[in-house]
Amino acid sequence: MISNNDVLRRIRYAFEIKDSKMIDIFKLTGMEVSRSKVSDWLKKPGDTSFQELSDHELASFLNGFIISKRGSKDGPPHVAETQLNNNIIFRKLKIALDLKDVDVLEILKLVDVNISRHELSAFFRNPKHQHYRPCMDQMLRNFIHGIQIKYHSDS
Repeated sequence: MISNNDVLRRIRYAFEIKDSKMIDIFKLTGMEVSRSKVSDWLKKPGDTSFQELSDHELASFLNGFIISKRGSKDGPPHVAETQLNNNIIFRKLKIALDLKDVDVLEILKLVDVNISRHELSAFFRNPKHQHYRPCMDQMLRNFIHGIQIKYHSDS
């Protein structure tokens, strides 16, 4: 299972986000975090200082990432979810990077994943929709790996 901490680490790596910038991204959503807290989230499980990143904390980061990439919207700020799933994480990354379906499909091709537009759109549907499809861990991992290939300067 892909953990919230793993998602945070992978995004940080792909975009070469320093601790201070991560703190600023959280601040964009009104969440105050310390450098030591960020550091503990980024550690590997098994490290004595490792702390699990909650769904609400990851949602706050992703919302801040959207704001940092696209600017803030008029109106009330988006409230961070208290429960996340892979579909929501996938959607938030797609929004932050201003990706259209064809862009997402190209990113997935970078990691040898070929799916149709219809299969992709099923991930972004309302869970009550008959064609909704849960995004499995491997699909989210592949998408984030594709993002790393596309956006990380060493890739």
